Order: sequence, then structure tokens, then C-alpha cells
Amino acid sequence: MILQRLPFRAASAAENMAADFLLLKRHPDKAAARFRHYGWRGDCLTFGYAQKIAWVRDQLPPDAARPDLCRRPTGGGLVDHRADWTYALVIPRGHELCEAPAPESYRAVHEAVAATLNTLGHRVVLKPRPDLPSETSAKSAAPSVCFKRPEIFDVVHPASGEKVAGAAQKRAKEGLLFQGSIWKPSVPGTDWDAFAGLFANALASTLAAGLRDVPWPDNDDELAALSEHYASPEWNEAR
Repeated sequence: MILQRLPFRAASAAENMAADFLLLKRHPDKAAARFRHYGWRGDCLTFGYAQKIAWVRDQLPPDAARPDLCRRPTGGGLVDHRADWTYALVIPRGHELCEAPAPESYRAVHEAVAATLNTLGHRVVLKPRPDLPSETSAKSAAPSVCFKRPEIFDVVHPASGEKVAGAAQKRAKEGLLFQGSIWKPSVPGTDWDAFAGLFANALASTLAAGLRDVPWPDNDDELAALSEHYASPEWNEAR
């Protein structure tokens, strides 16, 4: 297996969600996973596929007066991308992590996040399984704002329990899309260029894959059309 690393891009919320979805749905090589780290143009926030738009608007930070807001193709809560390090990983069908239960793929990727941050001098761990699973299931089913409340296998500070990294997933016939976010203020002083390289290598090790840099696929027309869809009221206000 090869882990294909795509070049960095900064885009609007809708464009980034469309790009991630196309990495999943138009994957040209079923023997390769795909990884990208990307940035944001403007004050971007995203929210989970199943969240209700009225609830999302009630949770918007007061200092984000006119945010670029977009519904993700994955689940999860409301994520503020103004100070995060964002990435997407696509794992094709057939790989054991794609076929594993969602908590196990979540744990494996976040172990790579935690190992990389530990290498750079930050003491972080994964939030363990709870003693009372029924209570946690009820909490996880409720709407949430990312980085306010850690869930099982999120990356956290061991002493305070403060959340450092979270993610959301989507499974499709083509494979697994994993969209992850690391809150930069929770790990001050991080060399993010060093993190990018180390994390890509850690993911390659997790997937038992070789790391290879590849160019962006030639899909500008399809990306533009899908970006319009992700920016539309029909998509964002459907619930």
C-alpha cells in the first residue's frame, strides 16, 4: 500500500469539503490511501452532516460575525477552523482500518497524532474508554462543539483532560474518509512544519504503507461544481 500525500491548499469551507469528498469518491487507485493537510480562506467553521442548522447558528462564536459556514460530509459537531491544523485521510476499501469498527479506526489515527505531538515535546494521550459506556453513548448522541468536550479516543492533555485533537468519519463504498482537526492553542510552540512531516510518516506506519508525494488530480471542473453544491442553502440548511 502507498500513502499518497497531496500538496497543501488553502480554500473556502465549501471548497475544502468538496475536495475531501472527491478524494473519497473519485479515488483512482484502490491500492493507495490519500492524505492532505490544508488551510482556510477567511473565518471558516464546519459542522457535522447530521447537525441541525438552527442549533449550529446558536453555537457560533460571538467573534465570528460573518463566518464561512459549511456542513461536512462526515459526522461530528461544530468545528472552528480559525486556529486549527486540519487534515483529511482517505483509506480505500480492503484495508483493515477501513473495515474496522469506527472507534478502532478513530483510535489508530489519533495514536499517530498523539505519537507525533509527544515526539515534539507535548505530553498528550488518548481519552480512554469510559467506565460507564451507556452514559458516554448518550453524551455522544447529543450535538456538540468540538474542543469543548472530548470523546473516547480524542487526543487530550492527561492532567487537565483538555481536548487537543478530534475528528469525524464517513464510510462509503469507495472507502473511509477521516477529517481531523488539531487545536493549535492547546499545544503552543509546536513547529507545525516539523509536525506535518512526522505525522505523515506516522500515518504511513499506521497503514503499513510507503509515503509518496503526488500532484492534485485533474478534477477542477468537478471540484468547482461540487463546491457550489456545498455552498448552497439546499446543502447547508437541509436540517
